[in-house]
Amino acid sequence: MPQFVIERDMPGVGGLGSADLKGASQQSCSVLRDLGPEIQWVHSYVTDDKIYCIYRAPSEDLIRQHAETAGFPANRISEVRTMIDPTTAD
Repeated sequence: MPQFVIERDMPGVGGLGSADLKGASQQSCSVLRDLGPEIQWVHSYVTDDKIYCIYRAPSEDLIRQHAETAGFPANRISEVRTMIDPTTAD
C-alpha cells in the first residue's frame, strides 16, 4: 500500500503537553476507525511548529478526507517513492 508523509503547519505544536497530544491522537484514531482499515497512521514527528505524519493509504484523497474530518491541517502530502537508510550504502 502506498505510504505518505503529511506535513501539518501547526504553530506552537511542540509546546503542547501530553494531554493535548493524547487528545489529538484520540481524535485521529476515532476518524481512522470510521474511515475503515484502508488507511493507517504509522507515526508522527512533532517539531516546534509542524507535525510530520507517516500514513499508509490507497490514495491522497483518503488522507485529505481524514484531515478534514479530524480537523487537522494537511498542508503538503507527498507519496513516499522509496526508503533509504545507512544500509543502503552497503
